Amino acid sequence: MPSYAATGEGYRGRTVEEDIGRRLVQAIKDPNILESQESIAKAMELTKAYASSGSATHFSTVTKLFYDLFEMFETGKDPRSK
Repeated sequence: MPSYAATGEGYRGRTVEEDIGRRLVQAIKDPNILESQESIAKAMELTKAYASSGSATHFSTVTKLFYDLFEMFETGKDPRSK
């Protein structure tokens, strides 16, 4: 799949959010697909560090952080700029 960092457009008419979600699910279901594995590994490492730091006050913040980090590593954009 192409990178969306330059265009900000989705793949085949999907929004970037839909596409990121599909890529995340696909990468978790089939870890042999190397396309998104680096993004998952980086996001997981940073999320684990945050969760173990004691700064996380609610589980949903941890899951949101993981998704945002995965999106950032996949697209090259800051997810807070939406």
